[in-house]
Amino acid sequence: MVRKIGVLTSGGDAPGMNAAIRSVTRIALRNGIEVVGIRNGYKGLLEGDMSLFNRSDVSDILDRGGTKLGSARLPEFKEDEIQNKCIENLNNNGIEALVVIGGDGSYRGARSLTEKGINCIGLPGTIDNDIPGTDFTIGFDTALHTCVENVDKLRDTSSSHHRCSIVEVMGNHCGDLALYTAISCGAEMVITPETGFDEEEVLEKLRYLGDVMNKNHAIVIVSEKVCDVDSLAHKVTQNTGFSGRATVLGHIQRGGSPSAIDRVLASRMGEKAVDLLMEGIGGHCVGIIDNEITSMPIDEALESPKTSRKKLYRLFDRLV
Repeated sequence: MVRKIGVLTSGGDAPGMNAAIRSVTRIALRNGIEVVGIRNGYKGLLEGDMSLFNRSDVSDILDRGGTKLGSARLPEFKEDEIQNKCIENLNNNGIEALVVIGGDGSYRGARSLTEKGINCIGLPGTIDNDIPGTDFTIGFDTALHTCVENVDKLRDTSSSHHRCSIVEVMGNHCGDLALYTAISCGAEMVITPETGFDEEEVLEKLRYLGDVMNKNHAIVIVSEKVCDVDSLAHKVTQNTGFSGRATVLGHIQRGGSPSAIDRVLASRMGEKAVDLLMEGIGGHCVGIIDNEITSMPIDEALESPKTSRKKLYRLFDRLV
């Protein structure tokens, strides 16, 4: 049976990571397993920046955003020499297994360590909801609430000034945050990697909304990296009856106290991670599918494309 495990957070921070750290630590300690907190992700693992956790070390972090352990990117981790040094540090500290909380890059690192004899379990921590093998990631629900709150406020001022607010939300190459925000806020349009971007089609629809439907405002939600929202807002002003205004929500979406849903999700996933390691299982990632906590091999998850939200896109189209 595993006697000592490590836990780290890697990549971009997400609300709920602290809840996952807390869950992993307390579930492990309750089962007689020592827990080592590794600071600043794989970088801290390489540098040996770690310390033994007790129960009180994870007290009062459940409601805190960000990550108590910190996070950093280490592109060099893909090199064998770096991985071997990390394994040496794990062995020197008696750490037999590892829980990695992060995105797909973090998963690949966990897979590599498992292949070299250190059982690792990945937990999906990202606001983008772009990790396969799970319906929802830790942090997505909180980020969605932040988006909805801000778009609701923009709608108030848009309707007062006959504006079209073009709001860019995060998501990397996944449109889930934009889609869920658009449905939740009653947006007139959503632009994501899945919908594609046709500038003339957007302008034509906005002209129709203003000239034919007599709407005095419009909200367009755009997933990052799909188009230049400032340029689009300028063209809206030039080519429609609306005054275009671009808003980039940016990193405020990463912050804030995690929602109850994210706290519970992270806690359930942390429990599952410890259970898997106690069973001697490594190289898996934890997910939630149809509200059931499950796991699958990291290779299988990374090779499975994220399922499209066809039903939700159809719903959005029927609501506007």
